Amino acid sequence: MRLLVVEDEVRLAAALARGLSAEGFTVDVQHDGPGGLDAARHGDYDAVILDIMLPGLNGYKIIQTLRAERNWVPVLMLSAKDGEYDQSDGLDAGADDYLTKPFSYVVLLARIRALLRRGVRERPAVLSAGDLTLDPATKEVSRGGTPIELTPREFALLEYLMRRGEAVVPKIELLDHVWDAPEDTDPNVVEVYVGYLRRKIDTPFGRSSLRTVRGAGYRLVADQ
Repeated sequence: MRLLVVEDEVRLAAALARGLSAEGFTVDVQHDGPGGLDAARHGDYDAVILDIMLPGLNGYKIIQTLRAERNWVPVLMLSAKDGEYDQSDGLDAGADDYLTKPFSYVVLLARIRALLRRGVRERPAVLSAGDLTLDPATKEVSRGGTPIELTPREFALLEYLMRRGEAVVPKIELLDHVWDAPEDTDPNVVEVYVGYLRRKIDTPFGRSSLRTVRGAGYRLVADQ
């Protein structure tokens, strides 16, 4: 397995390289943002360990650029920035995991192994279905470039459906994941909100993306 470490603290980068090499990994190291981005773009890496505060280009910009280029290499962000919003920003930018300094080397290895088990799969920061887009970080939704205003519940419903791709999602699954509903919640509440959502994302645009699969649930398709 080949890893890329992008870390401007030379001694820490060297220690990581030695430790990971001892675990059987092949490790390349970059000490600045532009070098890290170039290596991640063109190297065939199984995972990237990425610092945030880097000379020339910060880690947020690197991960955003990679994801915009549809490069889905697993990325573990490693940073002294330990605020909850720092971690949220890193994950929303497209990182797969976030570990704060100082860290346990044992935990770092476990996190890397978890990333490698997941493998490379598409994880866009902005979700899309045809010309319908949803940004979980900014809470913005648009269709063909036209902004759409949704309530928090409508947004959560749309986000869950978009994350499920074009799979049919049963009502009970939506109740569990969008409403976190108790057992006695009326399933018809899902139908009500699906209707609200259709009137905002489909009807004004002459689309039929949000479809009912009778007896099974709902699916969101990339209707153009």
